[in-house]
Amino acid sequence: MYYFFRGLTLIHTKGLKRFVLVPLSINLLLFSFAFYVLLQQVSAMVSAVQQYLPGWLHWLEYLLIPLGVMTLVIGLAYSFTMVANFIAAPFNGLLSEKVEAHLSGRVIPATTMAAFVKDIPRMLGREWQKLLYALPRAIILFVLFLFLPLVGPVLWFLFTSWLLAIQYADYPYDNHKIDFRSMRQQLRSQPGTSFAFGVTVNIACMIPLFNLFVMPIAVCGATTMWVDKLAAQNDPALKAPGAKAYNKLDKYC
Repeated sequence: MYYFFRGLTLIHTKGLKRFVLVPLSINLLLFSFAFYVLLQQVSAMVSAVQQYLPGWLHWLEYLLIPLGVMTLVIGLAYSFTMVANFIAAPFNGLLSEKVEAHLSGRVIPATTMAAFVKDIPRMLGREWQKLLYALPRAIILFVLFLFLPLVGPVLWFLFTSWLLAIQYADYPYDNHKIDFRSMRQQLRSQPGTSFAFGVTVNIACMIPLFNLFVMPIAVCGATTMWVDKLAAQNDPALKAPGAKAYNKLDKYC
């Protein structure tokens, strides 16, 4: 949880704000469009249900619409997050790179536009790896979610939390060209930190309006976790010089 809130403070940091703006804008545009389209579907479904209700039950409209909107918001928290992360992956990678430079104090050469565009296919390919890893497991666990009333939802929540930890921790790993399998193994070696971070992101994704800002916050938080705990496992030279890696939030923790 600590790293998620570190990310929340970092998005306001001078020098990082402009790199936060692009993924945040993508998030806002996609979510607004998806919410508008799906809200129309909810209204149509409520109208269809009303046709089969007797007149004295039409007051249920005032219950069905809020319930439909709540279901829509929670559903978007998962499906929309996957789509937004795929589209914004190159910009999230760039944001992670800048956050790492800020925390570690190391000077990272500026990325040219040509190099950035050239790297986009590789970063999108990494997103496909995540999707191929998640999809078969998600299908199995979704079936359990439907047929096991108590155990299924808990397993589904833990699984999606693990996927979110992988999703955001992968950006600094990918920037250092560390393969997807090695990244998963290292996250599993610190299950408490990984799951706590993923659970926090998962809960934040279900908070209406705040979930619009989760993506850049989680990228910053996961990169901070990389600098503090994970980078040295791959190369001792990557370990940050302590003092630079901390900010105002440490006064209160």
